[in-house]
Amino acid sequence: KAVFLDRDGVINKVFVKKGLPTSPYSLDELEILPGVKESITRLKKLNFICLVVTNQPDVPRGKINKNTVIEMNNFLKKEIELDDIFVCYHDDKDNCNCRKPKPGLLLQAGKKWNVDFKKSFMIGDRWRDIQSGEKAGCKTIYLDYNYRDKKPKNPDFVTDTLLNAVLFIEKLQIN
Repeated sequence: KAVFLDRDGVINKVFVKKGLPTSPYSLDELEILPGVKESITRLKKLNFICLVVTNQPDVPRGKINKNTVIEMNNFLKKEIELDDIFVCYHDDKDNCNCRKPKPGLLLQAGKKWNVDFKKSFMIGDRWRDIQSGEKAGCKTIYLDYNYRDKKPKNPDFVTDTLLNAVLFIEKLQIN
C-alpha cells in the first residue's frame, strides 16, 4: 500500500500569485512545510510506501532547469523518508499519459513498487491530483488552501494540512 503525494503545496511551500500556486524555482526557495517530516514518519509506521508524484510544467515553459528540479527532489529525498519521486516534465499541450489529471505517474510508480491501489491514497492540493488518484483507484485527500482554482468534485476527505490527512488515514487503518 502506498500514499502518493503531490510535491508542491503538499511537501513544500508554494508561492501564491493571483490566487494560484507556483512552484519554487531554486533550492534556496524550497521550504519543507511544517508537519511533513512527522507525517511521513507516521505513514511509514503504518507500512505505507511514500511516493511523490509531481507535474513540473515549468521545465518545458523555460522557467526552471530540469537539473534544478532533480536537485530539489534529491534534497527532499534526503531530508524526508520518501521512497521515490516520479516527475512529469510535460505541459498540457503535450497530451502525455503522465501529466495529472491522467493517472500515468501513479500507474508508473505503482508498477515499480507493486502497489495495491485499493489500499492506497493520493494526497494533493489541486483538482488534478485528486482526479489522477481517482482514475488510479486510490482514496483521495484534498488539501484545500482556497486557491482560485476549480475544486475537485468528490475527494474522500478534505482538510488543510498533511498532518490532518495522515491522522485521517490512521483512523481508517485502525477501523
